[in-house]
Amino acid sequence: MTMKFPPKSLSSLVFFLGLAATGCLPEPQFPDVPAIGFVSMEPLNGGGRELVISFTDGDGDVGLGQGDTLPPFCPTCIHHQNLKLEYEEWRNGAWVHIPLLAEAGQVPFYYRIPRVTPTGQNPALQGTIAVDMPTWFLNSPYDSVRFRIELWDRSLHVSNAIHTPVLLKP
Repeated sequence: MTMKFPPKSLSSLVFFLGLAATGCLPEPQFPDVPAIGFVSMEPLNGGGRELVISFTDGDGDVGLGQGDTLPPFCPTCIHHQNLKLEYEEWRNGAWVHIPLLAEAGQVPFYYRIPRVTPTGQNPALQGTIAVDMPTWFLNSPYDSVRFRIELWDRSLHVSNAIHTPVLLKP
């Protein structure tokens, strides 16, 4: 199943979901806490990058619906976006998290992954998430950057944290 979403904040989401096959194959079993893995980060035509991560979730509560607007998912709540990419730069021999502030005209790399409803009796989800990142670096003198990535589910379980490979700014 492929789902496409309109651009938001100069970013667009494409959500790919691989659901478990039915029949004689055993149904997958995963922990209820989401788990993510890095798949790729490739250049886009016209600039930017496409980030692809894999995910699993045993209780199938990944994603937020349009109606998920009350706390803790309200527009001003910390969990309004459920996929967060934290920007880091290599500065003086160490990775440094650089907070991006909307007040300063910077757009944080936070995304709202849509709700996915598992089919069948097994609620487990397994799939990939692809995010188009038209702008993926700050204008700074440091040339090596990476992103720390985490995914939250509706139970507010946070996934393992992963990092992209080191990216050199153009």
